[in-house]
Amino acid sequence: MAAKSGAYRRERAEGDERNKRSTSAARPAENTATNLDRLIHERTRLAIVSALAVNESLTFNELKELLRATDGNLSVHARKLEDAGYLGCAKSFDGRMPKTEYRLTAAGRRALEKYLNHMEALIRVTREG
Repeated sequence: MAAKSGAYRRERAEGDERNKRSTSAARPAENTATNLDRLIHERTRLAIVSALAVNESLTFNELKELLRATDGNLSVHARKLEDAGYLGCAKSFDGRMPKTEYRLTAAGRRALEKYLNHMEALIRVTREG
């Protein structure tokens, strides 16, 4: 049984290698699609970055209302973008209430621009194909 499974794995690996070679030549758009910035590509994070691209800054509550997100969902996604350097976060108080304000950083703006260019190229290739 071990010889059969080993032969199967070799055949499958050889087939996978052939598919990689033919796929990359036949469908360049598919390979391009896999290179998307996964951090921005996620729906909520794309919405956060897009909202901040057209606004100088937004508070946590403004983003939450705009995106119709829960506190937990928004905070997790904003933190990922902040950790990547795409968002700047300033915390302060408005009276006794905490206030969190987000801004898109230069790196975040560049990442969004690169992502949008990538998507436009995919759309163009798909429509031409």
